[in-house]
Amino acid sequence: MEKSELATLIKNRSRQLRREMTEAEHRLWAILSKYQINGFKFRRQHPIGHYIADFVCLEARLIIEVDGGQHLDAQYDCERTGWLKQEGYTVIRFWNNEVMENLEGVLEEIVRELE
Repeated sequence: MEKSELATLIKNRSRQLRREMTEAEHRLWAILSKYQINGFKFRRQHPIGHYIADFVCLEARLIIEVDGGQHLDAQYDCERTGWLKQEGYTVIRFWNNEVMENLEGVLEEIVRELE
């Protein structure tokens, strides 16, 4: 596959993921959008290399992943996180149920990472 074809594929997939966000992602996005955390701007389902980050603050180089049961493949997530760290990003992960049941705690951890 050509580089431009891959870029188009990733861009289209990120658009699809924005339309199909989980309930937990919607809940967190309601807070992250519109500069609601200390004035930091976040993007959702944003392509970085050949990966798509659930949420990213480019200014702080912070990626937030909200994972469900499909993320039980620890090997893939480990490789992905390793590549993103090499690119200078910090990656933090939360399970869907953490966002749904302890949003305040999730937000506290995000604020700590941004400071």
